[in-house]
Amino acid sequence: MSFRSYLEKLGAQGRLTTVKKPVSRKLEASAILNGLGERPVLFEKITGSGFRVAGNIFGTKGQVAAYFGIDEYSEGARSQVSVGEAHPEGMLPPKARLSIAKGFSPRSIHAGGLIQKITRAIEHPTLPEEVKNAPCQEVEFGEIDLDKLPILFHCGGDGGNYISSGVFITRDKDGIQNVDFHRAMQIGKNKFSIRVVRDRHFDQLLKKNEELNVAVCVGNAPNVLIAAATSVEFGLNELEIANSLEPLKVVRAKTFDATIPADCEFVLEGTVRLDEKAPEGPFVDLTETTDIIRQEPVLTIKRITHRKDAIWQALLPGKLEHKVLMGMPREPTIFKKVEEAGVKCLDVNINPGGCSWLHAIVKIDKRQEEDGKKAIAAAFEGHKSCKHVFLVDKDIDVYNPLDVEWAMATRFQADTGLVMKPGEKGSSLDPSAEPGTCLTAKCGFDCTAPLKANGKNFGKAVFPKVDLTKFL
Repeated sequence: MSFRSYLEKLGAQGRLTTVKKPVSRKLEASAILNGLGERPVLFEKITGSGFRVAGNIFGTKGQVAAYFGIDEYSEGARSQVSVGEAHPEGMLPPKARLSIAKGFSPRSIHAGGLIQKITRAIEHPTLPEEVKNAPCQEVEFGEIDLDKLPILFHCGGDGGNYISSGVFITRDKDGIQNVDFHRAMQIGKNKFSIRVVRDRHFDQLLKKNEELNVAVCVGNAPNVLIAAATSVEFGLNELEIANSLEPLKVVRAKTFDATIPADCEFVLEGTVRLDEKAPEGPFVDLTETTDIIRQEPVLTIKRITHRKDAIWQALLPGKLEHKVLMGMPREPTIFKKVEEAGVKCLDVNINPGGCSWLHAIVKIDKRQEEDGKKAIAAAFEGHKSCKHVFLVDKDIDVYNPLDVEWAMATRFQADTGLVMKPGEKGSSLDPSAEPGTCLTAKCGFDCTAPLKANGKNFGKAVFPKVDLTKFL
C-alpha cells in the first residue's frame, strides 16, 4: 500500500481530518498538526503552493501496526504474569485483556508484533521488483524552484523551511546504495543544507567519494520509512528491508544509477559535495529541544519529479510521528542483543517519555540473578545512543509508565541494581551530553524482583471481581 492509498483508506474510515481553508506553510500548518496530536490531517490548500500536505499519519505504533494489518503488541499470546504465579484474567492490563478477548492464550508473553516483523525484515532482506515506469516520475518540474513545494517552516526559532520526512537514497561509484534520513533546510531556489551525522554511513560515503548523487524521496509508506531509520551493516540496501516488510516496487532515478521507491509522492534529485558547506539550523530535534547551528554539506537540486496531484508528507519535528519512526526501529536491535546475551527477552519499548531515543524499557523472563546485568549491557549494545535502560519482569506492562515506575519503586535497590557507565559516547541529540564529544554518563536500572523472595512478596495483590451491572 502506498502513502497515497493509505490516506485514501483513512479518509474512507473517517479517520482523516481534512482542512479545506488555506493554511500558511510558515507556522500555521505545524500549529494545526501539533494541536491535533495523533489525528491524521490533510491540508487541501497551502498558500503559495499547488500541492496538498498530509501529516500525523503514523504518529503511534498502533497506527503503524494497523497499516501492516498486525497486532501492535503480539502475533500470539500476550498476557500479564506475576512473579512466581499467573494472575487471573481480571488482573491483566487493558491491552492484555483485549488480546485474550480476541482468543489469545494467557500462557506466555511475546514481544510486540512490530518488533517481530521488523526483526524478520532486517534478518531476511529481499530484492524489490524493479519497474520501468513509476508514479513518482509522472510529472517533472521545468525550472527548479523549491518555493513551489510546500516545504514547512515548523517553529519560530527554525533556521528556515525544512524537509523533515525526506528519505535520502544514494549510490556511490563502487555500487554501494544507502538509504537514510537527513533533515534538509532550504537555503535557496535549488539548494539545501543537510544535517549529516558524523561517521554514519552517509558521512562515510561522502568522505570516500567527495561528491554523492542523491534522491530525496518524500511521501513514503511505513515500510520505506522504517527501513530508512534502521541501523544495519554497511553496504546493505535498506530498500531490501522495506521489501521484506511489505512488497515494494522500485524504479531507476532519473539522474544516476540508484533505485528509488516507485510509489513515493516526490523525488528531488541532486548532488551533495563534501567541499561545499553552509549553515544548518536551528531546528527542533527529537528531544523537543532546539539544536544548534552547524556548517553542513550543501545539496544542489537538479531535477524534481512527482506523482500527479502529489501530496507532500509533513513530519512534525520532535512530536509523536518523529519519535515513533526514529525509536521503533531500535527496538528489534535491542531485543536481538539481549537474546544473544543468553537472556530471554519478551518485549522492548523505546518510549516517548525518553524522547523515543534516550530511554529503553526491556522486559525479560528472568531465570538467573545475573540476567539483569547481562540484559542491561546487551541493551546498550543494541542501541548505542541509549542513555538509560530500565529492566523489568514479565508481569510489568512496558507501555504503562506507572507500571514501570511501580517496578522501580518496589524492586530496585540502587546499591545492587544500578549499573553505571560513566564517560560513554552518547547521542548528539542529548543536550546534557558533553559538547563536541557527546560523552555522557549512561546507567541501567535493574527493576526486576530477586528470584529468591526471602519471605517478601513482589507481586501485586489480586482483588476480587464482580459484575458491576448487578450493583449499579
